[in-house]
Amino acid sequence: MKDDARLPGAIDVHAHFLPPGYREACEGGAGVTPDGIPSIPAWSPDGALELMDRVGVRVAFLSISSPGVFFGDRAAAGALARSVNIAGAELVWANPSRFGLLASLPLPDLDASLGELAHAYDELHCDGIVLLTNYGGTYVGDDALEPLLAELDDREAVVLLHPSSPACWQTVSFGRPRPILEFPLDTTRTVLDLALSGGLTRHPRIRWIIPHAGGALPVLADRAHLMGAFFCPEGSPVIDVIAELGRLYYDLAGTPLPRALPALLTLVAPEQLLYGSDFPFTPAFAVEALAEALATSDVLSEVAREAMFAHNAARLFPRLQAMGDRATRARTKGRDG
Repeated sequence: MKDDARLPGAIDVHAHFLPPGYREACEGGAGVTPDGIPSIPAWSPDGALELMDRVGVRVAFLSISSPGVFFGDRAAAGALARSVNIAGAELVWANPSRFGLLASLPLPDLDASLGELAHAYDELHCDGIVLLTNYGGTYVGDDALEPLLAELDDREAVVLLHPSSPACWQTVSFGRPRPILEFPLDTTRTVLDLALSGGLTRHPRIRWIIPHAGGALPVLADRAHLMGAFFCPEGSPVIDVIAELGRLYYDLAGTPLPRALPALLTLVAPEQLLYGSDFPFTPAFAVEALAEALATSDVLSEVAREAMFAHNAARLFPRLQAMGDRATRARTKGRDG
């Protein structure tokens, strides 16, 4: 990556990790990888830090990608969630200025997930939560998960929404890996369901991060806004879909240029944009190329680019704000003394 294209101390809100044992859980002993991808990529803390230094990423918030921790056995999902969250917390404790943790929950088991949420926040001091778009066909906007959304709202949680294969993937994916098309479509489906069901309105203190420049949301927002009003049940409030989508945060992992980012900017303000690498599921060479494209693009102003890479995310995470305050005090003390 060219020196003049290195990112300005970026904060990566969409980075993944693969702690010991998780790869084996994904492959399930049969060597079959989830979501139709050819293989689970390699990952190590040292390799992640080396890439971060090369690209110019100051902090990466680590999360478990699809398919999460649920492989059909609820008890096993609870144990795996606890295991990966502890592993992630240990990485943060060892590298507090470089890593953050977005903890995983063993959904669709609601009771176990509420327990793991409390453990992740109160014992592990996680920075936020990662939720998949659906868990075996149970979407995060489902009425059954309303107590979880209420708890996340009470905690003013940062929640990274991450796509997964839809329950009907065998029919609609045409045998192709689901990240090609089904991931952005499932993101779109989930967010519009949260909006039209009133989930976003009922829980305004959840700080949602929507991945991959919003999937198809910028294209379908007006249709959902108009037709949602047409088909609104009698006696129910009409949802202002555009307003609800406009207050969410959106990461720019994947391929935001040349088309997705300009479309997204017709829906949200630049202050709602965040940087994401999607490493290691986006390989290192592609992370560098995509970051360079964002760093040199004129779609955003210089001020908006710097905010997208770092300042917008710093507002979301109190720990980063505290780190910044300490650094400012140290610089001031150095100048004064």
